[in-house]
Amino acid sequence: MNDFVVRRAELVDAPALAALRWQFKVEDEGDGVPQGEKEFVAGCEEWLRTRMTGPWLVWLAEVGGRPCGHVFVCLVEKVPSPCPQSETFGYVTNFYVTPEQRNRGLGRALLDEVTRYAHDHQLDTLIVWPSERSAPLYQRCGFDGPDELLEHPVTPS
Repeated sequence: MNDFVVRRAELVDAPALAALRWQFKVEDEGDGVPQGEKEFVAGCEEWLRTRMTGPWLVWLAEVGGRPCGHVFVCLVEKVPSPCPQSETFGYVTNFYVTPEQRNRGLGRALLDEVTRYAHDHQLDTLIVWPSERSAPLYQRCGFDGPDELLEHPVTPS
């Protein structure tokens, strides 16, 4: 039995989600984060409150009632078609589990919830641009590289 819970995040979770986003980016960027924590968390919390009532869905992982991971999905509408097909796909992003909670199955549990939602709501596809570190987990959870996907980065990396 797992000692963690994965659930859909609600608007009241925005402060915790914003704090986790800060932790995620600081872990990724180290001292290269140009914005202060308080300012970032406040702005991110406001962003979340406006997006979570629209196309953004968020799942939150908790251990002992304490937030320790999340994954975001942006629902993207496709142009209507006269042929029967799903008219929405999901862009998976901002997938994070705190370092002390990794290797316990939380990441898989978060992605399983996203996949379950996609099946239940008949999404066409889930897409993700994984990091080198996260790609093996995505692949174990059924994500695979399509032959037809092309990308054109617009901003310099």
